[in-house]
Parts: sequence; structure tokens; C-alpha cells
Amino acid sequence: MMMPHLIRRERASLKMTLLAPVIALAVAIVLNFALYILMGKSPLDVFHAMLLEPILSWYSFTEVLLKMGPLLLIAQGLAIGYRAKVFNIGAEGQFILGAVCASSIPVWFPQAEGAWIWPLMLLLGALGGAFWASITAFWRVRLNANEILVSLMLALVAEQVLNYLLLGPWKDPMGFNFPQSVMFQMDALVPTLIPGTRVNVSLLITLFLSILAWAFMQKSFAGYKLQVGGLAPGAARYAGFSESGAIWLSLLIGGFAAGLAGAAEVAGPLGQLQRSISTGYGYAAIIVAYLGGLHPIGIILSSFFMAILYIGGDNAMVSASLPIAAVRVFQGSLLLSYLIAVAFVRYRIEWPTTPKGARA
Repeated sequence: MMMPHLIRRERASLKMTLLAPVIALAVAIVLNFALYILMGKSPLDVFHAMLLEPILSWYSFTEVLLKMGPLLLIAQGLAIGYRAKVFNIGAEGQFILGAVCASSIPVWFPQAEGAWIWPLMLLLGALGGAFWASITAFWRVRLNANEILVSLMLALVAEQVLNYLLLGPWKDPMGFNFPQSVMFQMDALVPTLIPGTRVNVSLLITLFLSILAWAFMQKSFAGYKLQVGGLAPGAARYAGFSESGAIWLSLLIGGFAAGLAGAAEVAGPLGQLQRSISTGYGYAAIIVAYLGGLHPIGIILSSFFMAILYIGGDNAMVSASLPIAAVRVFQGSLLLSYLIAVAFVRYRIEWPTTPKGARA
């Protein structure tokens, strides 16, 4: 039996590349439409709650912007590594370590005052995330360990570090036995960006870093080396580009971004370190990065859409009695549909021909 082959196209169609996310969304909606019918739910009610309600009111829209911040920041960091074929799957752990490192200042110095506190918290968080990612880089470079497995396992370790601190030395003695730290002082909180909402200055920082990510990948020689290493490893080695340097740089950038996002979360909407800090941002950002085509501009759009799903998913659980697992299924089916769509954009199917006189 002759099997078809996938042949890479000489040049992917720009039109189809731009349409791929739209097609993926349409396919995901159709698949989940059938799923909701099987679950006995009204698909129209679910999609209204999930996709429309988050942008129909000012409060919901600002909450979308709040969720967009960490998703965008983490995805931008991951995308740089993914384009270099360095697959950091442990951004969730780096996010947690960033939150832990940032929280050390208000936990250890609860009486400290000054406008320097929250910027230092963000810096410590970013460095904490980079440190956690450096462990993966070390094992990958020194022992050729798979960065996917190492980074993923370290995410589980980070969760246990968080549990230990919140159930032990950092537990709020006045917190009614809840696993959480003390509430942070006002100077440890990122200033509000939009009055009357929870959106803070970290969103502007995230957008600025997105511009830097675009400039790094499109305009800098270091970004060019990373892209060459991902697209043509042989050519990169021939040109003398350091493979180990690319691994270190990719993972440190991803860890820095994830740690900064974790710091902004505890110094922003939460105002304390909680076990609920681990909400899956690091994993959802993987979907955001790929749905945005690993391009900084596309990631801005995909992070906004994923933030809508976050807020809309909560709405659907309340108004349409949709289980949280169904929301995750929608996210997963969206990523799967996009990867399939991109595969057909970049490759074409070719059926082998049967030579004359030969039996099929």
C-alpha cells in the first residue's frame, strides 16, 4: 500500500498563514459545538458566555486586559526559544519562582516603605525565573538532557517549594490557617494604570517588552543567530554559531519573562503570595505562542483572545454550568486545530505514482 508524503512547500502562502488561526478557531468552535450538544448544554449560551460576554462590559474588558498581561509576557519569552527549537515547557514553574522571589521583600520587610519596593520586586521575580530556567539550560548543555522533560519536572518542584513556604515559614499567622502570606504593603503593589480597575502598570511594561522582543528577533544579530539555529542547525554550526549559547539565551529569556509575569501577579491583582498563583498561565502561554505564529505581533492578538477565553470560561461555568474541563478542551482543540492548519500551510500532500507495468 502506497502512503502519501508530506512535501515542504518552497514558500508558504502569506494569505493562508494569516488565515490559519481563523480556520483553527472555526474548526474548534464546530468541534466544541458538537461536544456541548452531547453534554446537554446549549452551545449558543456557552459561546455567548465564553466569547462575547468578556467584551460586552467595561469591567469584563478590563479583566481581559488583566489576564492578557501574564499570558502575553510569558508567550513572548517562550516564542523566542521555540523559534530556536529550544522547547521550554516549564514556564509555569518559572512563573511560580518569580512570584516567590518577588514576595520575599514584603514578607521579610513588611514595614519597608518607598517607591523602590515594587520595581525591585519585579526585578527579583525576573531573576528568579531566569535562575529556575538556568537549571534546565545547565542540564541540557552539560548532559544533553531533554529540556522538555527537565523544565516540566522543575515546574512540579516549584509547586512544592511554594507549598512548603505557604504551609510553613511564610504562612500568615493571622490568616485563619489559610496557605497564604501576609498582605503586602501599598508600596509593594504595582500602581494602577486605569483608575477604578485592577489593570496596572505591568501591562505597559509587557507591551514595551513585546516591542523589544520584535526588535530582538527581527533586527538584532543575536536574534538572527537564534532563528538560523532553529531553521538550519547545520548551517548555524558551519557559520560558527554556538549551540550551547543559543540554548542558554533562549531558556534565560523565557525564564526571565515568566518570572517577571509571576512577580507582577503577586505585586498586582493578588497583593500577596497564594497557592492559587499557579493558575496554568505557563501552560496556556504555549498555546498563545503557537496561535500567534511565534511572531511578537501575532502573540499580542492571540494573548488577547486567550484572555477572553479565561474570563469567558469563568462566565460559562457560572451561567451555562460548564465544567472547567470543557474550557480546557476548547483551548486544547484550538491549539490542535491550529497546528494541523499550519502543517497544511507549510506542507502539501503528494501521493506516490505507480510506474507503468508495475502492480499497485
